[in-house]
Amino acid sequence: MEEDILHNWEKKSTDHQKQYKQFLNRADKNKVLKVLPGLHEEAVAKIDCLQCANCCKSYSPRFKTPDIKRIAKYLKMKEGDLINTYLYVDSEGDYVLRSKPCPFLGADNYCSIYEARPSDCRRFPYTDEDVLLKRQPLTLKNSGFCPIVYYVLEKLIAVK
Repeated sequence: MEEDILHNWEKKSTDHQKQYKQFLNRADKNKVLKVLPGLHEEAVAKIDCLQCANCCKSYSPRFKTPDIKRIAKYLKMKEGDLINTYLYVDSEGDYVLRSKPCPFLGADNYCSIYEARPSDCRRFPYTDEDVLLKRQPLTLKNSGFCPIVYYVLEKLIAVK
């Protein structure tokens, strides 16, 4: 029964968007934050990101100034060259990737800049922090392409 939760998760996530939104709007923040670390660990233990990599294939993290400095140094590039080669400024004023999938994603789903990756990548999928509640539109969007977010939301709703 337990493994069924991930079967056909993409469709179930789409079907459950309204339910997720209602839950996130009404959730007891303290109760959720108390169980989140355990649910996050449970999800990460069940789901191998290297088998999926949907985040790297369909999403761009924000590249903040410290990220740009760190990645440029790691790649032995000038910051301006890194920006001109890989990034642009989006409608929200953030540096994001010019192309999808991420140019640093290998065919084996490994990240070629893993040690220096952006903080958004380090923190993704945010299922072990309050971003899950604070940035509900992001959580809902992420639940559609990340099985870990889907899993955590399904478990949270079941706990109530």
